[in-house]
Amino acid sequence: MNQELERYVAQAIAGDKQALEQVLLGVKDLIYNLSVKMLLFPEDAEDATQEILIKLVTRLSTFRGQSQFTTWVYRVASNYLLTIKGKKSREFSMDFEQYAHFIDMGQSHQVRAASNAGELLLLEEEVKVSCTQGLLLCLDPPHRLTYILGDILEFPGKEGARVLSIAPETFRQQLSRSRKKIRNFLRHKCGLINPSNPCRCLKKVDFLANQGLINTSELRFAKFKERSIDLMETIEAMEKETAVYRSNPNLQAPESITANLKRLLRNAN
Repeated sequence: MNQELERYVAQAIAGDKQALEQVLLGVKDLIYNLSVKMLLFPEDAEDATQEILIKLVTRLSTFRGQSQFTTWVYRVASNYLLTIKGKKSREFSMDFEQYAHFIDMGQSHQVRAASNAGELLLLEEEVKVSCTQGLLLCLDPPHRLTYILGDILEFPGKEGARVLSIAPETFRQQLSRSRKKIRNFLRHKCGLINPSNPCRCLKKVDFLANQGLINTSELRFAKFKERSIDLMETIEAMEKETAVYRSNPNLQAPESITANLKRLLRNAN
């Protein structure tokens, strides 16, 4: 655990409100990124992050230092994310067969949503991240969270099992099943993984925009100097199924979360 965060945790447990604020500010992005991976839509992830931060405030006194603090945070967050479904996530969620049909629909060789080359690059990145994140919703919540922890965030088996409060063997089994389903889908559908597949991110831009699943004037994910889609060209084929997720950008929690957090702590004084 980061030594500075460790110090703040000890001070917060002892009743220091300013230290508590620093603890929560130190883990809000971690929680938000996990929530986005579980729920896809930042709107749902923002609501979940707010609720998880509140749970951290009320449960901080139960932290006994038997694991790293961030592991404990992941455990609190995971327990919450396993019990809720975001509104937009619930509306969009589908199984692998339905998602395969969705991938095949609406492919276009023209991108009417882009007016210049720069916009085209950003929209391509937006589709890449949105599509791969959306695929995770095909897994049920326990398998989805296991895959996120084990394959994307690279938690060791024992630590991942501790986060989910399950046996290490159960964690390994769930990870194996999840990995098999995700990799099989990507190998048969995704053009980034297998060039012989017809789907390309640019071909899906207009369709996803028309479906309201990406907003071409307010992108959710493509706001970064380095595009994760460009990294795929440098990765060996055998590693691409995992790299397509690990290359997705880490997001900063919206400023509204920080503002609400400070308001919560101020009102608690």
